[in-house]
Amino acid sequence: MSAPSAGLLARIGALSVALVFVQIGVVSEVPLFGVNVDLSPLLVAFVGLLCGSTLGAITGFVVGLLVDLALVQTLGVTSLIFTLVGYWSGRLRELRDPQAALTPLLVGAAGSALSLVGYSLIEFLLGVDAPVSLELLRQIVLGVVVNTIAAVPMWALVRRTLEGGLPDDPRRRRRRRAYTTGGLSPLSRS
Repeated sequence: MSAPSAGLLARIGALSVALVFVQIGVVSEVPLFGVNVDLSPLLVAFVGLLCGSTLGAITGFVVGLLVDLALVQTLGVTSLIFTLVGYWSGRLRELRDPQAALTPLLVGAAGSALSLVGYSLIEFLLGVDAPVSLELLRQIVLGVVVNTIAAVPMWALVRRTLEGGLPDDPRRRRRRRAYTTGGLSPLSRS
């Protein structure tokens, strides 16, 4: 695989910064079924699914670091989790090349589940005083369901934003010049 273009990196960076600020400023203020939609793991998973494991992991690290800095949380926890989400989404693309219509839903659900369970587990292991109860399990399950619903428009946004800059995008391939001799090659004339 060739190195990503500067245009693709700029698109990913701009989308990441804009999404983190929209997530923190707007989306987190509107609860849905008692939980907040978390667009950050969806962004990371979909960048990994479209661009591969390396860009997915790098995007996960950067987006996680932005979230940790913006929310003044324990630095590196979200980065670690999002790096794993981006890497494994990219590996799915590299190993299976998924083309099914349900792939964004499944990847969004898996990325959200990994994000929510991983964050809860790491915070528990770090000794953060938070009750571990059935309420936490309810929050995780509802969070995965709400994020899975939000995965469809998020997939469309990420794909539309990165479209045209992806390495295997059909519009970036060089088109062959059509022959003007009636479709036959000049070499095959008798």
